[in-house]
Amino acid sequence: MNIQLNTVRFTADQKLIDFVNKKVSKLDTYFEGIISCEVILKVDKPETVNNKIAEIKLSMPATDYLFAEKQTDTFEESIDMAIEAIRKQIIKVKEKLKDK
Repeated sequence: MNIQLNTVRFTADQKLIDFVNKKVSKLDTYFEGIISCEVILKVDKPETVNNKIAEIKLSMPATDYLFAEKQTDTFEESIDMAIEAIRKQIIKVKEKLKDK
């Protein structure tokens, strides 16, 4: 799986990059045919709470793509929540494919 990480309005440190790669690569356990994953991390408004946004766009052969966006206090929490949302979507796609 090809993982692409983009950041908006900040520069990610290596610890955050490693965290994203580790979490996203675990999605392969749910569906082995994942083509690519684009992760976008943004800081909405620096002076407000819940300003860290994580967007995940996953390309799979069965669908055009899956998408999840979550906004919380930390990037790690946003990533965890977005990964969980994508995981649920992958399971639904797999069930639909199994039914065919």
